[in-house]
Formats: sequence, C-alpha cells, structure tokens
Amino acid sequence: MAFRSDVAALVLGVLEDGPLHGYDISRRIQERAGESLALRDGQLYPILHRLEAEGHVEARWVPQEGKPARKVYELTASGSGLLREKRDDFARFVDSVRALLDAKPKETHA
Repeated sequence: MAFRSDVAALVLGVLEDGPLHGYDISRRIQERAGESLALRDGQLYPILHRLEAEGHVEARWVPQEGKPARKVYELTASGSGLLREKRDDFARFVDSVRALLDAKPKETHA
C-alpha cells in the first residue's frame, strides 16, 4: 500500500490551506489523520526540502517578535498540480482496492 508512506501528499494537502511552518504541518496532519499517519522524527524536513528543491513549495523566513524567525512553507502552482495528480492517483488506488474487496467470490463446481 504505497499511499500510506506518501508523506509528500499529506504535506501538500495541509499546505493547500495556506503557509505553515514545520511543526504546524506535522500537527495538522496528525489532527486530520490521527495517530495512524503521525510523522516520525526526521520524516518531515527531508520531504519539505525535496519539495522545495523540486519547486512544489517555497520557503521563507518569517520574523517573530522576541523569538527566532521561523521557516514557513507555501504551496506553489507546481505543488498544487502535483497535489491534484496525487489525489487522482489515490482515487484510482482506492477504486482498485474497493473493486477487489467488494468482489463476490465466484462459485466453483468441483
């Protein structure tokens, strides 16, 4: 089940709502999906860096009063397109699994 490990799709999905820093991305994924899709330490930032390098997200440093600046990530037009592709792929995957699980076994005559 490849989609269980497609963290990039989850990241893009929560960034669709607007710019977020890393901790908020992780928290939103967990709020929406529960513990079954909670990110492990070290999972999020390599994916964010890859998405940024590929042009699917943009990052900028946002100053905070009395605190260090935060790096905030935002979905690009390319990222929106990739998210649409991932949603389409996932829908096809779900349809395929549903067809297999909902199929009635054929009767065999011995």
